[in-house]
Amino acid sequence: MAILRLGSKPEAFHREGNSWICISGLPSDVNINIGEMSFQLHKFPLLSRSRLMRKLIEECSNGDGASFSLRLDDLPGGAIAFELISKFCYGVKIELNAQNVVSVRCAAEYLHMTDEYGKGNLISQTESFLNELLGNWADSIRALEACEEVMAHADDLHIVSRCIDSLATKACADPSLFGWPLAGRKSNQSPETTSLWNGISTMTKTKPTSDNWWYEDVTFLSLPLYKRLILAIESRGMRPESIAASVVYYARRYLPLMNRQSSFDDANPGPNILNPSESGQRALLEEIVGLIPNKKGVTSTKFLIRLLRTAMVLHASPSCREILEKRVGSQLDQASLVDLLIPNMGHSETLYDIDCVQRILDYFFLEEQAAAIATPDNIVEEGQLTNESNSMAPMTTVARLIDGFLAEVAPDVNFKLPKFEALASSIPDYARPLDDGLYHAIDMYLKAHPWITDPEREQLCRLMNCQKLSLEASTHAAQNERLPLRVIVQVLFFEQLRLRKSISGWFFVSDNLENSANPSGNVGLKKDGSHHATDGEDDVTHRVSELEKDCLGMKEELRKLVKYKSWKNFTRRLGFSKSQSCCSKRSKPSNLRAIPPSTVNR
Repeated sequence: MAILRLGSKPEAFHREGNSWICISGLPSDVNINIGEMSFQLHKFPLLSRSRLMRKLIEECSNGDGASFSLRLDDLPGGAIAFELISKFCYGVKIELNAQNVVSVRCAAEYLHMTDEYGKGNLISQTESFLNELLGNWADSIRALEACEEVMAHADDLHIVSRCIDSLATKACADPSLFGWPLAGRKSNQSPETTSLWNGISTMTKTKPTSDNWWYEDVTFLSLPLYKRLILAIESRGMRPESIAASVVYYARRYLPLMNRQSSFDDANPGPNILNPSESGQRALLEEIVGLIPNKKGVTSTKFLIRLLRTAMVLHASPSCREILEKRVGSQLDQASLVDLLIPNMGHSETLYDIDCVQRILDYFFLEEQAAAIATPDNIVEEGQLTNESNSMAPMTTVARLIDGFLAEVAPDVNFKLPKFEALASSIPDYARPLDDGLYHAIDMYLKAHPWITDPEREQLCRLMNCQKLSLEASTHAAQNERLPLRVIVQVLFFEQLRLRKSISGWFFVSDNLENSANPSGNVGLKKDGSHHATDGEDDVTHRVSELEKDCLGMKEELRKLVKYKSWKNFTRRLGFSKSQSCCSKRSKPSNLRAIPPSTVNR
């Protein structure tokens, strides 16, 4: 840290309680009061350096040499700055550095300590020292921090803007080219770090730097100063990715709730960060949201969702939450299932915030539609893609993500059927290559909600396309008693169609093999004109017989299932139970004969 030493006289001040006394041997004739501190000084050293002090002394002096008092409560920097100024007026040794020069410079301006009242006065001395400090990254950071105490005066003297311009210029440049310190707080490179070679002292080689070398230093700034610095850096053309990374670093330091590792963990702030008030965190979060660059993908979806969770906990403004939901929706395909499990902070009874996920999904499709309208040449029509196969990847990824989310929240007994249907139907059919994920979510919902009616089960299963189930899912669905009978019949029917297609494919392949082997058409003919079987034909015949056996087995299972469920529905309609059926067996034959034949036929 740079230091400016002024004055040559030894220390001539000592403190007694809240008073500073000059021990020059002459009695004090002026008493300067600043807050609770008082300075017992002499008139001549003060009025010879300051125009304001000369004016005040002339106004208060009676000409009789009696001592008097003055109050300077509005002095920038207060008693600490005036202590250095009074020592400077007496020529006593003082040291100025990056942490006190700003307040001394503002106080000197307040007192009008120009060169008109002495060559090399305090204004010119501090001004030249400030210009020297601004060439160093670490000293510029410390000087900008010191501006907090005298913000209004530092702004008027353009000290804040000069510090910010200096820092922004250095942040956008390569620090290794200029030999700047890489960290104002934790610099590993010391100017005294040298190595000896052949008796010659040389500096050690500076370690290579990365783009994030300045992130930690600027986190020590207050939010207003940090915001001004980020805007200055952005105006100089820094990449949005670097700006977003710095904002993330700053947010994690001052928002303790951002350090949660899961949805319901307690906040775990850093050891050196005090928990600010809820209103302070809310204001800071809303400002941080405004600082994040609008470019898609520069901020991770995980961070944006954590920021959204924090906004819900802190009850941020609706506009702030809407901005975050839109940004999450624009890159929803980069999210994971754990990210979407947002705890419900509202009045809804569900464990997770289903409505928030629905809004995020709607914003995703709005973004996709806008992109499709902007590039109409890439799309033939809805659901049909051109040769660019990767254009469908985000939609398919989001469909898989939402199906997993539905399966995760389906066991919630408070999850209403209309919300399930709305979220599942938001995904277009062409976005799901297979409906296995949706079938798993429907099965989980039926398992956790056994009380829903048969029409509701039918309506829920209409969301699923039975033709798009894999073999494993079809096998599971055919044996699933929670599904309606119509759905099971559909699954078995489409499996039979798939079986027929497989058989037809085998015959088609065998015919092609015959034609390619013998183009003349004499395939498998003996000399007498009779046909003999080839090895490939035997293999096809064997496979066909196996497929026919499987088909017969499936038909038999379907017949049993339909017969069982039809008899069960029939007895249910008549109102029979197991006990009633047993009683009917024990009833007298006369009672059975009493039933008319027409009733029996019905």
